[in-house]
Amino acid sequence: MFRKLDKLILKAFIGPFIATFFITLLVLVIQFFWLYIDDFVGKGLGPSVIFEFILYQSAVLVPLALPLAILLSSLMTFGNLGESFELVAIKSAGISLLRFMRPLFIVSIFISGIAFVFSNNVIPVANLKSRTLLADIIYAKPAFDLKEGIFYDKISGFAIKIGKKEQNDSVIRDVIIYEQGNPLQDNFIVAKSGIMRVTANKRFLEFNLKDGWRYQERGNVYANSNIEYIRLGFKEYKKQFDMSTLGFSNRTADSVNKNNEKMFTMRQLNVAIDSLEKDQEQTRDRSIRDMFNVLQFNSLLDSAWNKLPPDSTRYSKIKSVDELLPDSARSNINEMAKSTAGSVKINAESLFQISKDKGRNLRKHQVEWHRKITLSLACIVLFLIGAPLGSIIRKGGLGTPLIFAIVFFMIFYFSSNTGEKFAKEGSMDPFTGMWLATFILLPLGIFLTYKAMRDSQVLNKEFYSRVARFVRKLFRRPS
Repeated sequence: MFRKLDKLILKAFIGPFIATFFITLLVLVIQFFWLYIDDFVGKGLGPSVIFEFILYQSAVLVPLALPLAILLSSLMTFGNLGESFELVAIKSAGISLLRFMRPLFIVSIFISGIAFVFSNNVIPVANLKSRTLLADIIYAKPAFDLKEGIFYDKISGFAIKIGKKEQNDSVIRDVIIYEQGNPLQDNFIVAKSGIMRVTANKRFLEFNLKDGWRYQERGNVYANSNIEYIRLGFKEYKKQFDMSTLGFSNRTADSVNKNNEKMFTMRQLNVAIDSLEKDQEQTRDRSIRDMFNVLQFNSLLDSAWNKLPPDSTRYSKIKSVDELLPDSARSNINEMAKSTAGSVKINAESLFQISKDKGRNLRKHQVEWHRKITLSLACIVLFLIGAPLGSIIRKGGLGTPLIFAIVFFMIFYFSSNTGEKFAKEGSMDPFTGMWLATFILLPLGIFLTYKAMRDSQVLNKEFYSRVARFVRKLFRRPS
């Protein structure tokens, strides 16, 4: 019987899980593209580049899509079983909810392990590839797009204006081409018409101009007598423009971003964290040492400088340092003291900023180390919420389960982001910040599991009405 029940629950779970996983991944990818849509438009990107970026970005978002897919699919699975009264029949046969949840719990642990392996081995490579490709796309110049009546200056050294284009986009009218090679000279071409085409290798843009003039200045612009003004009329004139700098052409090497903490595995992060901790400790010791090197008396200190004899009363009546100084030396010594204090302050601020940057860099590495574990365990934590909650609400389909899934995933997402932000800023240690979502949701999952095992009325309006009446009765004042 148990084996048949295991097969039943697994078959009921696998379909919704696969569907919700790909839907969730698609939504996350679309959300990412929505943020950078302006950087993708007009860059002349080919389908291969776009699909390559989608592949890398999808791999990056897999660890985030898996927990949401498990939460939603477990809610749907147990909600469907509860709505069709199969859960009631199983419980009436003496099978506990925990026993019924066991096969899916094992599957969640397996998926959590896959998520960890994926985060540790695939995500660093996908992050490296996607980050490099995204930077190339963002900084690429827009693709060639001449518009009527507007100067186009994306081709280096030229500004081109076309009065009118025919429907085939090859015949052009009223052409003006400014050469921007020398800002002190005005060289330009004016033509009534022409034919525009791109060469077969797509390297050059070629203009075959007709009925125009070429204006050029030559000579020393600072000596007016030596300037030559040349006007050349033509019936036909061919002009080529190099298009190699336009659009998405040159790819940056992946090694440029390889030192980012998001590109490391856990083993590499352990090595980096150990090196950063040692470096920070050395910086702290060097800061203390360099701080006092500015002070002249530092080199004159004796090991017994603060150990005066008990019976020494020589300086007992002196209330300030000024009493030890002659009047003629006070002004100079005060200026020297101010100068020394200023140097100490500047040195302290510089060392503080260096220490602050190193500490933030260390915390970022520690955050990435914990992220690989917390995102993986989130699959188990959200399953412990979705499965009992589905058996409590007893609603299948996408309606009610989707609402609850969004609510709990938002709690998970926002608490994770908040903890990560606090950890990077130093308001929390990296362990507390990155495990904040787990600390919040795990007790809630245990509570829901406890309530589901005992068929408690967690979401029943009458139950909360009775509780409210009981509380009001407790606080009601006796008449």
